[in-house]
Amino acid sequence: MKMLVFGHGYCAGFLTPLLTGRGWHVTGTTRGDCSRVAAAGAQPLLWPGQEDAVRTAIAQADAILVSAAPDGQGDPVLAAFAPDLARARPRWLGYLSTTGVYGDAAGGWVDEDTPPAPSTARGQARVRAETAWQDLARARDLPLHIFRLAGIYGPGRGPFAKLRRGTAQRVIKPGQVFSRIHVEDIAQVLLASIRAPDAGAVYNLCDDDPAPPQDVIAYAAQLLEMPVPPAVDFRTADLSPMARSFYSDSKRVRNDRIKRDLGVTLRHPDYRSALQAILRAEAGGS
Repeated sequence: MKMLVFGHGYCAGFLTPLLTGRGWHVTGTTRGDCSRVAAAGAQPLLWPGQEDAVRTAIAQADAILVSAAPDGQGDPVLAAFAPDLARARPRWLGYLSTTGVYGDAAGGWVDEDTPPAPSTARGQARVRAETAWQDLARARDLPLHIFRLAGIYGPGRGPFAKLRRGTAQRVIKPGQVFSRIHVEDIAQVLLASIRAPDAGAVYNLCDDDPAPPQDVIAYAAQLLEMPVPPAVDFRTADLSPMARSFYSDSKRVRNDRIKRDLGVTLRHPDYRSALQAILRAEAGGS
């Protein structure tokens, strides 16, 4: 079985070993870091650069995962390869989107049946990309699955990395709450979907414990036995425009569908157990 990943990055780095361990051959596109893709066990292809090889991989793929984000011109994969994808016949096609498509719920709950109402330009671009993929899937009978990811964290990415770099802030915005998902759980959900395709399905990927971001930073600092960063008011916090935009949305995301339809049991159902597991792994434990 052959998998093609467009944008073989952090998430694909955890999915690829699960696939290769089951006999799959994985090819992943990258803009330049071929060694990182190869280290995960995938065959790297430069894109832009090796378009003909990418077209061959599309034609041969049993499964295709799109992990490339939309840009100012729309979805880059569709812009470059829509005719090739229209002729492809994968058994499974996955698109990684974001829970940002739901917009702001003022701290309330959303699920896959909640109509998208993005409040940021980034969320609006994701809705357009989802729609474009759905249009192609309907027109060409492609087995599309959409995965809406909450905030991604895991080894090397998340509160520990920020604390160690000295860039962590406990930004306080009253009522703010985020959902998040450990990268290992993203990988196991994708594998479960590949093994049990359900064309047209949309899944939220998040854990069971939406929480204020300042609580996560404080708990991570306690685990590292570092001082808890002081509280900073959101209005005066030193945040990049992108980081500030994340605070436009406050919502709790439901994940019942991945459990019910895919039979997934989360390895990391909340940030406390997940952060503890990351530290144990760093120390060489299980």
